[in-house]
Amino acid sequence: MQSLFIGLGAVVASALPWMLTNWFHLGAGAARHAIPFTVRLSFYIGAAVFLAAVLWTIFTTKEYPPEDMEAFQRMKEDKRSLSTNAAEILDSIAKMPKTMRQLAPVQILTWLGLFCMWLYFPVAVARNVFAAPDTTSPLYSAGVEWGGICFGLYSAVCFVFAFFLPSIARAIGRKHTHSLCLVAGGIGLISVAFIHNKYVLLLTMVGVGIAWASTLSMPYSVLAGSLPKEKTGVYMGIFNFFIVTPEIIASLFFGWVMNHLLGNNRLTAVVAGGCFMLIAALLMQGVLDPGEEKIKVEAKKDHKQLAATGI
Repeated sequence: MQSLFIGLGAVVASALPWMLTNWFHLGAGAARHAIPFTVRLSFYIGAAVFLAAVLWTIFTTKEYPPEDMEAFQRMKEDKRSLSTNAAEILDSIAKMPKTMRQLAPVQILTWLGLFCMWLYFPVAVARNVFAAPDTTSPLYSAGVEWGGICFGLYSAVCFVFAFFLPSIARAIGRKHTHSLCLVAGGIGLISVAFIHNKYVLLLTMVGVGIAWASTLSMPYSVLAGSLPKEKTGVYMGIFNFFIVTPEIIASLFFGWVMNHLLGNNRLTAVVAGGCFMLIAALLMQGVLDPGEEKIKVEAKKDHKQLAATGI
């Protein structure tokens, strides 16, 4: 459901610059700025919608009281200090379950690949597919907007593929499912280097959409089966470190890498993102999924019981 709703909202958001230009003819003035007018306007609209969604939640959603109010009150009175909470988090990190440790590099590399795409794909489309000579060219604006259409397509694929993920995971296992999905995303990003037709470019986003749907669900599904129940909330929070860390790395160092190592070539950065995904897919094969092992053991027991009864 998470993949489904994120995909549905992202379809509209990604296609918004293109819609503003082609449906509402609001592209005037784009050539005067490095960032096209429709892209800037889309950010303003997105900010307004985001604020409205938060306010809607605040004013319409009721927070139900806990079942045991006395226990809840005791917990509030027994609030621990910030230093104690920090010590608990550090201790939990040190005692991280094996599955979580194995998933860490998978997540970091996956999200590095995604950030490479999000940061550089639209400009790579404008330069390499639309052949825009500079940022003031109408071709540049058209290319960036088409990049948004491509993002909208991978979000749509995410929306549709989310319905099939559970069945695939049951058939071949969760870690194999996630590996295959990451391979699809990696191949999709790497193939951008060989495509010069904007319509064929849309096909690359099918693989990315498959990888995105799996990234939003499979790692968490695998992780959940390995966590102690009393620490589930803490470890789920710590697991988000593996998303934030590559985001910080991308924000601080990708600019330097682009200028000094990649010759400011956005297409190379997108291809590098695909390589990160392929490495993550390979590492996923070494992840222990204890929840899946339990399912297999239970299935064997059920099979033996049925065989013993002659069914």
